[in-house]
Amino acid sequence: MRAAAVAAATSAATASKVEVREAVEVSELAEVAALFASIWQPVTGSQPVTAELLRAMAASGNYVAGAYEDGELLGACVGFFGSPAKASLHSHIAGVSSRGLGRGIGFALKLHQRAWALCQDISLVTWTFDPLVRRNAHFNLAKLGALPARYLPDFYGPMHDGINGSGDTDRLMVRWELTSPAVSAASLGRPVPAGAAAPRERGAAPALSVASDGGPLMGSSDGPVVLVAVPPDIEALRRADPGLGQAWRVALREVLSGLMAEEARVVGFDRAGWYVFSRERSS
Repeated sequence: MRAAAVAAATSAATASKVEVREAVEVSELAEVAALFASIWQPVTGSQPVTAELLRAMAASGNYVAGAYEDGELLGACVGFFGSPAKASLHSHIAGVSSRGLGRGIGFALKLHQRAWALCQDISLVTWTFDPLVRRNAHFNLAKLGALPARYLPDFYGPMHDGINGSGDTDRLMVRWELTSPAVSAASLGRPVPAGAAAPRERGAAPALSVASDGGPLMGSSDGPVVLVAVPPDIEALRRADPGLGQAWRVALREVLSGLMAEEARVVGFDRAGWYVFSRERSS
C-alpha cells in the first residue's frame, strides 16, 4: 500500500509539473506562511499561520509540504497529528497560488500527504472545509474520496478575510480513510461517481436548490435519496450580497445538519453542485 501511494503521489506531481516535498528550513516555512497570507488575504495584523508556528510544527515531526516549480512555491499543505497519540493526521490548511491553479497541484499535494501519512503508519486524515464552496466539495468528496463525518456550525468564529468574509464559519469535517478502496481508486484518477440527474429522473426531490434570484429554495428532505444544492460561487455571492450569502449559510446548515443528524449518508457530490444523500444502510 505504501509503495502504491508513493507511486500515485509521484505520478500526480509529475503530471502537475511540480516537485512536492517537505518544507523544513526557516526560509521555506516563511514562504509557506506568505503564500497562505496571499491566498486568504486576512485583515492587517493577522495571518492564517505564522512561520514560527510552522517551524515548531515541522521540528516536532508534523506535516508541512510545498509544491515547487523551478524553486518557486506554488502550493502548500500543513497538518498535525491528532489523538490518540499520532493515530491520525488533521490537515489544517492547504492552498495553491493563482499561478498554480488549474494544474492539479492541490491533488498532488494531497496525494503526497497520503503517502507521507501511510509511511508514518497513519491511515486516517481529517480536515474541514466550507460546505458552501462547490469546487472544494467536489474536490474533497469526489476527487479525493473523503467522507463527511460531522457538521460544525461557526467552527472558527469570525475570520474576516478575503475568502470567508465576516459571516459564520460553518465547516464540514471529513474523514479520508487512506486505505479504503474508494480512496485508493481516487488516488489513481478514478473519482467517486455521483450524479444528481439519475436520482432526479427517479423522483428524488431536492431538499435545497438555487432559486431564480440566486438564493436558497427549500424543498422536501423525504425519500431514500436526497439532493442538496449549493450556489455556483458562494465567495463572489458573499462579496456582492452578504445578506444572500448568509441566507445560504442558514439554509444549508439547517438541511445538512438535519440530514446528518438523521444518519443519512453523503454518498458523493455531483459536479453540477449537488450533495447526494442516501438513507439506505450500507451492507
